[in-house]
Amino acid sequence: MPIVNAFSKAVVRDFSLEELKEAARLMRGYDLVALCAAGSGHTGGTLSMMDIVAALYLKIATHDPNNPEWQHRDRIIWSGGHKAPALYLGLAFAGYFPIEEVVTLRKLYSPFQGHPHRLKLPGVEVSSGSLGQGLSIAVGMALAGKLDYDEHSVFCIMGDGEQQEGNIWEAVMEASHYQLDNLVGIIDRNRLQIDGLVKDVMNVEPLADRYRSFGWEVIEIDGHDMEQVVSALQKAKNVPVLGKPTVIIADTVKGKGVSFMENVAGWHGKAPSHDEMIKRTGRAWAEGRHRI
Repeated sequence: MPIVNAFSKAVVRDFSLEELKEAARLMRGYDLVALCAAGSGHTGGTLSMMDIVAALYLKIATHDPNNPEWQHRDRIIWSGGHKAPALYLGLAFAGYFPIEEVVTLRKLYSPFQGHPHRLKLPGVEVSSGSLGQGLSIAVGMALAGKLDYDEHSVFCIMGDGEQQEGNIWEAVMEASHYQLDNLVGIIDRNRLQIDGLVKDVMNVEPLADRYRSFGWEVIEIDGHDMEQVVSALQKAKNVPVLGKPTVIIADTVKGKGVSFMENVAGWHGKAPSHDEMIKRTGRAWAEGRHRI
């Protein structure tokens, strides 16, 4: 059954769990194609995020592709701006623009740049990329929503390596102080960053205990189990703990879905070659499973 948004009158399709799983698989394929065509970009973290992206953009978030600036929309902030291809595919699958356009990733004059550019692409909330800054922006948006008595939610997507940034914890403290229960942090805990294991570069664990100590509600999930992903996002958005921001810590696999990329730090900022891309996408495309 479609859901009719009472504010914008836009019809939003209600995806099943199986449809979301298939969408995430297709997103991973398009991601590899776009990165291969660009010849550069971030493969590992975009692949680890796709299950969350599918659930967030196709089922959980309240937004309208026909009216990207709709006042009552949920805001989704990508603090890890280098994962922009995952953002672009979330928007494309939601109907903001044709999926095929994402293949112009990182090309001159393309709106699909290596990091999100708000002025170039509808649906992008923030031009991001400097790690650690997104949560501060999300806190400001959530506080503005409270002051305006608007019931929209603000989601902020972060990496676990990004938790090494000091300004993350200033924002964590501020969110708790202002009781921003309309704010949802999402941490892609794939345990790898460009220089290797997060625990070896600068250990950030125990993340759950640290967020709790700052007054946040914490939900820990398997970031590749669609049922858990949807349940956590629904709970954080629809039944938040009064006066407490929520963080979803999602255990994921860097390079998820491609055997030779999984849990390999070297694929953090490397694009696949044509042959490497075909290894992953060839079968799906041959079977015609390139649309939903």
